[in-house]
Amino acid sequence: MDSQDTEKAHSSGVSKGGIALLAGGALLVAGLIGYRTLSGQEEPEQVAATDQGPLSIEQLRERAEADPLDSAAWTDLGLALSDTGDFDGAARAYRQAIEGDKTNAALWSAVGEMRVYASENDPLPQAALTAFQQAIKLDPQEPRARYFLAVQKDISGDHEGAITDWLALLEDTPEGAPWDGNLQRTIEQSGKKYDIETASRIAEAMQGRPEAPQLTAGEAIPGPSRQQIDAASAIPPGEQRDMAVGMVESLEGKLRANPKNPDGWVMLMRSRMTLGEPEKAAAALKDGVAANPGTADRLRAEASALGVPGA
Repeated sequence: MDSQDTEKAHSSGVSKGGIALLAGGALLVAGLIGYRTLSGQEEPEQVAATDQGPLSIEQLRERAEADPLDSAAWTDLGLALSDTGDFDGAARAYRQAIEGDKTNAALWSAVGEMRVYASENDPLPQAALTAFQQAIKLDPQEPRARYFLAVQKDISGDHEGAITDWLALLEDTPEGAPWDGNLQRTIEQSGKKYDIETASRIAEAMQGRPEAPQLTAGEAIPGPSRQQIDAASAIPPGEQRDMAVGMVESLEGKLRANPKNPDGWVMLMRSRMTLGEPEKAAAALKDGVAANPGTADRLRAEASALGVPGA
């Protein structure tokens, strides 16, 4: 990255760390699975597991390298590597996954995003930009590519253009999508930084947004795999409940921090009912509706299917 590019990045307020702050990790965490679920695409198969639990990275790598055109195996490897922070490796795995699925725009966006996070200095390296541009060629609505191409406008000094593009993405984003809340905050923060009015424009963009998929309680949160059940059965009963309680409390903490996640609230309600805590499930319904009023009817319907009191 030359001195002129560095100066542009600093003057626009978007450094590599700044991009991470603006994205808030939402798009990265959403990954391919979350995006496909919200966009109505077929849910990918669960990451392969053995009787001893999920495959290690080395096992995933061996499985992927056995077939260079096995897109699912290379995608699983990319997801695992990104979880460990090996963004270079994840980018390479996603790029290989494309060889077996050449028209998958989400995979191209995954490549671009990993290249952004792998970059030491350049906030949006050319290799990442090229990947996002390819994603848009394949699917002009691909959300992560749209987000980062707007970031490029912001870096170049076109703050109004970036905000306009983010608002267009917001207009197409179903309420409760993994990137919804962080996208709104990005627009608000950029507007404040550059003295651009955004409040009324955000309100307008949110009028008539597409509805989130109407999933049943069973479909919204997949059950455990056979391997997970077998592994859990080997744990003493008392420890099993302690483990479950800890996982549910962790989920609740994440929802308190980022409450605009209807699927997360459904998961919490189901978990509370499974633990025999109907009052806490009812409280989760109340909190979920308060945080996501646009999907209140769906949350109540899910709660009713689960037997939550007062649903």
